[in-house]
Amino acid sequence: MDPSLNMSAEATCTTCTFTEDFSNYWTAVLFFRHRNGSFHRVPLMENLGLEGQRGGMTVYYTAPYDKKTRVTAFRPGFRMLVGDPMYRRPSPDADEFKSIAFRCFTTPWGPAPANSEIGGVYDTRAFPAVPCPYGLRINNFFPTCWDGVNVDSPDHKSHVAYPATGTFETEGACPPSHPVRLPQILYETIWNTSAFNDVSTWPADGSQPFVFSTGDETGYGWHGDYLFGWKGDALQRAMDEYCGVDCPGLAKQSIKQANQCTKAPVVAEQIDGWLPTLPGNPPLSR
Repeated sequence: MDPSLNMSAEATCTTCTFTEDFSNYWTAVLFFRHRNGSFHRVPLMENLGLEGQRGGMTVYYTAPYDKKTRVTAFRPGFRMLVGDPMYRRPSPDADEFKSIAFRCFTTPWGPAPANSEIGGVYDTRAFPAVPCPYGLRINNFFPTCWDGVNVDSPDHKSHVAYPATGTFETEGACPPSHPVRLPQILYETIWNTSAFNDVSTWPADGSQPFVFSTGDETGYGWHGDYLFGWKGDALQRAMDEYCGVDCPGLAKQSIKQANQCTKAPVVAEQIDGWLPTLPGNPPLSR
């Protein structure tokens, strides 16, 4: 997409709660692979507090936790990518690898929420090997330091970085190469895996049955794309006010209104029901 385009001027509606947010958010789609070789798209779950939401993910913009440190909102045309679609093995030294977390809900909504210092017994960096009766949540924590110049880079990553020390939550320092603090963006995508818990339909070799629309059978290739599109200075105002879930200074809409913002498919291809291959027929890899 042309980086000179201003998303807030191009868009005619938004599915976001805050009506001044016309940003583009993207992740891969999750599919279930049946023992017989067919595939079925896994539906998304609405998040707590967003009852009635039709698909989508929950996106959080977080200001510094100390309510003193300032961050700079993104510029028009800004975009970035977190994760690597080609990963099929752990990359423990990669900061972006540490910023992605899978949470298998074995009880409704599972244990406590995650943060960008991921660890502990509840999160994995790839597909869990056990059924998730109450859903599977995948989090993406985006970089929070910027070089202050480029709104993009050839790999869509080099212009941003994670804190050199500590984390965003602890007001960790940005590296000298990327001195500008950004808001923390978190994608929280929750998949309703409850219909796919019968292990007799899982692969006969005992492997886990889920695969991303990219052909990734491991989960290590999970990634998210972001294209900034807030209107005017709305995001900067929200960050300056250290807003939480509610932000009195921003215009909002109801879930019902947000659900009315739709876009017709641009590719005539079956994506629902049982399919002989993944849409587009990408090769499977692990």
